[in-house]
Amino acid sequence: MSHKKLWTIFAIVVIASFAVLGYYGREIYREAPPIPQQVITTDGTVLFTGQHIKDGMNVWQSTGGQELGSIWGHGAYVAPDWSADWLHREAVFIANRLAETDFSKKYDQLDEAQKASVRSKLQNEMRKNSYDSATGTLTVSPLRAEAIADNSKHYRDLFMDGEAMAQLRDDYAIPKNAIKDPERMAWMNSFFFWTSWACVTHRPGSDITYTNNWPPDKLVGNEPTGSLILWTGFSVIILLAGIALLAFYYAVNHGDEIDENLPKLDPLLGLKPTPSMAATLKYFWVVCALMVVQVILGAVTAHYGVEGSAFYGFPLADFLPYSVTRTWHVQIGIFWIATSWLATGLFIAPAVSGYEPKFQAAGVHFLFICLLIIVVGSLAGQWMGVMQKLGLEENFWFGHQGYEYVDLGRFWQAFLLIGLFLWLFLMSRAIWPAFKQQKENRHLLTMFMIASAAIALFYVAGFMWGRHTNLAIAEYWRWWVVHLWVEGFFEVFATVVIAFLFTRMGLINTKVATLSVLFSTIVFLAGGILGTFHHLYFTGTPTAVLAIGASFSALEVVPLVLLGFEGYSHFKVSRAAQWLQAYKWPIYFFISVAFWNLVGAGIFGFLINPPIALYYMQGLNTTPVHGHTALFGVYGMLGIGLMLFVLKGLASRNVWKDGVIKFAFWSINIGLALMVLISVLPIGFLQTLASVEHGFWYARSAEFMQQPGMDTLRWLRVIGDTIFTIGILALGWFVIGLKAGFSVKSTVDLSEDTMSKR
Repeated sequence: MSHKKLWTIFAIVVIASFAVLGYYGREIYREAPPIPQQVITTDGTVLFTGQHIKDGMNVWQSTGGQELGSIWGHGAYVAPDWSADWLHREAVFIANRLAETDFSKKYDQLDEAQKASVRSKLQNEMRKNSYDSATGTLTVSPLRAEAIADNSKHYRDLFMDGEAMAQLRDDYAIPKNAIKDPERMAWMNSFFFWTSWACVTHRPGSDITYTNNWPPDKLVGNEPTGSLILWTGFSVIILLAGIALLAFYYAVNHGDEIDENLPKLDPLLGLKPTPSMAATLKYFWVVCALMVVQVILGAVTAHYGVEGSAFYGFPLADFLPYSVTRTWHVQIGIFWIATSWLATGLFIAPAVSGYEPKFQAAGVHFLFICLLIIVVGSLAGQWMGVMQKLGLEENFWFGHQGYEYVDLGRFWQAFLLIGLFLWLFLMSRAIWPAFKQQKENRHLLTMFMIASAAIALFYVAGFMWGRHTNLAIAEYWRWWVVHLWVEGFFEVFATVVIAFLFTRMGLINTKVATLSVLFSTIVFLAGGILGTFHHLYFTGTPTAVLAIGASFSALEVVPLVLLGFEGYSHFKVSRAAQWLQAYKWPIYFFISVAFWNLVGAGIFGFLINPPIALYYMQGLNTTPVHGHTALFGVYGMLGIGLMLFVLKGLASRNVWKDGVIKFAFWSINIGLALMVLISVLPIGFLQTLASVEHGFWYARSAEFMQQPGMDTLRWLRVIGDTIFTIGILALGWFVIGLKAGFSVKSTVDLSEDTMSKR
């Protein structure tokens, strides 16, 4: 297929996909669960106001938000999902009162006929939508008001200093007095009520809830809808059809990508790094440091699952609670991966164009300082927010926003956006001359610039919500950042960068590489853009979002199924010439990227993506199985591979010692596999069974999660975590050795005599 046709298809896919994404975004705004101006009882007593609910959301965010339990299934996994937990506790309270009134017994003591009678009354009480849009008033019965008061006391004791809640606090890894102000606690309770109300109350004119009957809870009548079953089946059909079509295209059009006229010597041996290219070295030192810190924080975070307030007896939660360690673990991971990629771009741009703009090195140094300030400042602000040292508005700007992957305060978010545009500017000015000099590379260069621009531009979506924005709307925009930024255009950027590296080394024909990149980009984005909706099935969105998300998220898996071929191609590249042994380990990390793309993003991703699967699995440990193997397995491994490639390019004559880096490669990959296969995945499957049989609330409860068998499975994670951590430390040691000299075996002689003999 010609370049022109592929560019046309690319434009159609992008424009059409974003048109649909935008249209249904408007529908999400229009149909989001309303925040009432006031919640009152039938006798006119005001329980709380809409401002209390909004402020309560800010209080929840200040505790760590989605890093301490979850709401609507999105967030951390140790504490409960607060919307599901509140809903079930409220339902149990009302069911017991109704049972006592009608039968003088507790609900659990009734026979099935009596239980059915109570459930009918309960569901009529809770599922009927009593919100008046004309007045903005939500009216509840006095009985439900009693249930709200009872729940409020439970959460007040849990988050503050109730002595009877000490063990439950420990099970949930919540420090004592996580919230210190009773007024703040009352506001957060009103927010929890609102999130659970959206889970159980019918949409106007519908018999399903604002969250499409999520979470599963038979007591309140939350069971799978027919549309969940229908679109699950449809997504499987689309997956099979997509794999068949792509396999056919691949078989017809894919030839041997390795250039037959391979260079006899390493083309990068004579590369002389420019000052700006050399300036990227310190970025990779920071990458290694952050990687080690992230792994340590991951171990501490995982340990909180078995010892909620301490670390092997030391009361660490008093100084560094779970919500902080998990926040830092997630955010530092994004920081070091992004830093590696950004530094690689800054290295590649002058290497491709052969041009060093004036003051380019100064710009690279300045950007580095900015990144350090953002990392340190945002982490410190998040600690201060969780420790309740900031007001709610100050917390929004400088502390903890509470949204997973976009946790940093709005000021630091803005600072990072400016940094991304500075990076784009530095990249553009360095690579622009290549458009004039290299006609055969123009298509590849164009895609490189599009992907680079998208990385900066799509982070803007993180500014589309404010401090009091409806949670359903904030979730819509958050997934623009997380899915489109990380899972969309980062994927494109990675594909282009690897193609550039291989063409620069003379391994792949430029035309073949360009066509491959264009086609891969079209396939990624055809499913990836609208696949964003699979994160939004149960976040207060209309049913159409579920249908579109199910269909296109299935297509996301299609290109990943064939990435095994890409891994094999990279393996063949590593064996194509003797001098390529010098690049063996960067290429091996690219091979592991292809493997984890298939397994982590593809298999484990599709495990949870179909609507009926996600209905029971959202927010269980099946999600971090996908998260760890896709985020670290794909983007982390790629970040390491790019780092090693650049480090080789900065000192291309150095011959590396294989021992430590070989050990690091296998330890990291084996450790990651064991981490999920013998611990996180079994826990997720057991939780799924509990969710199907008893309800989502039970699968996340302390009653279920603190059973001895579950505790054993959590301890088993130590095996994989230890192997993985040793591998990361070995990698850091290897990188230090490149500077100190103990990771270098010898230096290639580039004298004229030697070169002529070669």
